[in-house]
Amino acid sequence: MSEKGLYFIAIIPNEQICNEIRYFKEDLANRFGSIAALKVVAHITLKTPFQLPNASHAKLVQWFEALPIKADPFQVELKDFGNFPNKMKPVIYVDPIKNTSLHLLQKDIIWNFKNTFPDVEIIDFEKKFHPHVTVAYRDLKPDAFKEAWREYETKKYSALFDVRNFHLLQHDGKRWNIISTHSLR
Repeated sequence: MSEKGLYFIAIIPNEQICNEIRYFKEDLANRFGSIAALKVVAHITLKTPFQLPNASHAKLVQWFEALPIKADPFQVELKDFGNFPNKMKPVIYVDPIKNTSLHLLQKDIIWNFKNTFPDVEIIDFEKKFHPHVTVAYRDLKPDAFKEAWREYETKKYSALFDVRNFHLLQHDGKRWNIISTHSLR
């Protein structure tokens, strides 16, 4: 058994939108060989995956549940697709429309996290937040990305969902599980 736990913090859309996004993930897995995104529920990452010693698990959950977040519920609109054309590990995602409430929530979480867990690195993605809902990544080969992106760059998708909470997830060695939920006021 690992001596460290693996966690991340995310917003998870409602079940209907998760199912719609799963359709895109399955399409990209079946036709372009990218199955990694199927292993996690559709989400917008607020704090990228991080490790903490198992002895810090209770502290993490307590911190998460007591977060002094003063944000009100808000809506996120998803519109079409975007990509990160990284040469070795490209990503295709559903693109949220720019949203000040989402950015402020993420910055607040990162600031609180950094002050409570100063030994855990805050990566560039978290400093230059670019929200997205991944549908293909990690195992999407560059040639398959080019072919898939030719189709997905013009594919249309639109959805709107309420954000009333966000979640702390932990990896159990096989999949990600929600271990705590923090409601917005």
